[in-house]
Amino acid sequence: MPTPGPIEEELKIPVADLDAIRSRARSSGACLQVARRLEDNAVLDTPTLALLGSGRLLRLRRWGDEVLLTFKGPATYDRHVKSRLELETRVEDGARMLGILAELGWTPQRRYQKWRETWQVDAVTIALDETPIGCFVELEGPGDALHAAAATLGLDPATAIPASYQELWQRWRQSHPGAPRDMVFPGLE
Repeated sequence: MPTPGPIEEELKIPVADLDAIRSRARSSGACLQVARRLEDNAVLDTPTLALLGSGRLLRLRRWGDEVLLTFKGPATYDRHVKSRLELETRVEDGARMLGILAELGWTPQRRYQKWRETWQVDAVTIALDETPIGCFVELEGPGDALHAAAATLGLDPATAIPASYQELWQRWRQSHPGAPRDMVFPGLE
């Protein structure tokens, strides 16, 4: 039986210029929630990637001084909006949590980083992400509000991509054979 819980609804749209989106967010009345800071994510799984293979994700995220443990269920899509169960909690001691999860068989199998800042406009969170493979805008909130928020920012929801950062990185590695296993910034490994 599926776990009832909060459903994350989002659009992830690749963009060439975050400055233009930032400017549009500001002029639309969005408020800066969290200034740009490095986010470092450890994807926890079995060595055979059983969770990722089933469309699920278990992640330990370090974002500034905050550490979050997140579970995401398999995704569905409607009108380019990705929806999935998301259970998340703050963690006091990231290293200890990694130890607990390792005892259960879930160890860091992948890692990805991004520089992220977040803005809020009405019920929609606007995340501006800089990754080693380009820039993206993630809009998260009620599905019916995401298309309007995208339009306000000058973005086309039809250009939203369903892939996770992990999937995007694996595709990138196929065309860039010298790329490291993890999506991390040089010097921040």
